[in-house]
Amino acid sequence: MFGSTRLSDWSTAYPDLAAALPRLDRVAASSAPCLILGEGGTGRSSLARWIHHHSPRASGPLIEIDPGTVAAPLFESELFGHRAGAFTGAESSSQGRVARAEGGSFLLDHVEELPLALQPKLLRLLAEGRFRPLGGDERGCDVRFLAIGAEDLEQRVTQGAFRRDLYHRLEVLALRIPPLRQRRKDLDGLIESVLFDLGERLARPGLQLRATARAWMLDYHWPGNLRQLRNLLERALILTPEGPLDPPRPADFASGPRPQTLAQTEEQQIRRALAYTRGHQGRAAKLLGISRKSLWERRRRHGIP
Repeated sequence: MFGSTRLSDWSTAYPDLAAALPRLDRVAASSAPCLILGEGGTGRSSLARWIHHHSPRASGPLIEIDPGTVAAPLFESELFGHRAGAFTGAESSSQGRVARAEGGSFLLDHVEELPLALQPKLLRLLAEGRFRPLGGDERGCDVRFLAIGAEDLEQRVTQGAFRRDLYHRLEVLALRIPPLRQRRKDLDGLIESVLFDLGERLARPGLQLRATARAWMLDYHWPGNLRQLRNLLERALILTPEGPLDPPRPADFASGPRPQTLAQTEEQQIRRALAYTRGHQGRAAKLLGISRKSLWERRRRHGIP
């Protein structure tokens, strides 16, 4: 689960995304670049693969690359390929991952780690569908681009750590996956879905969870998101030969009332200010000590009408 491309995984995990499934179908059907933002462990890679496997390119390859796993001096060659003799040690030609994705999809994970020097070349590839292997001739490609980025990618653009024009080229279709701590109302159903999936995969149907374990799990902030939840339940299953699962609380579990996240606090204060000013954006912005533009951007981010 969440490593597969089953549609039911997404409808269970995120009712808000499930409600947008017709839109997701259109995203999959498109050939435009798609940017998926969110924290690690939220299922960004699973959604990217779902998009590919539900697209007209599903029969073609899905080629992935993570800039963080390739040494910087070798990344351009790994991405675009090279011809023999293009650099010291290049004894034979290499096709490169973009060329290998021909007719399919190219998934760039952790796009925020893409070296700045290479970003103009990726921008040209996105804009014109052409690239040049190291030491080779320019060529075209037929590839659909999917990118996975950090939640703060826009902030990195503002700081100059990521090209603004490349960001806007990638975000033709943009999807943001909320962290698990912002989807608390879905936790109970999500736990059941993971238990069902683990029971199917590991031949333990009808898995149950102790009531005490469910209570603390519903109150935990899940910094590792879906990945952490699944790993915790799978570990408990392996260590519990029979009976209800009773996973131990994580070391960072804190008793007492759970504080709101900064995002939750900000959303609450914006709603209160708008209610106090009867929806007048100018007065609400002044009350909050921010500009009208900043208030508008924050309302959009939180989905406040």
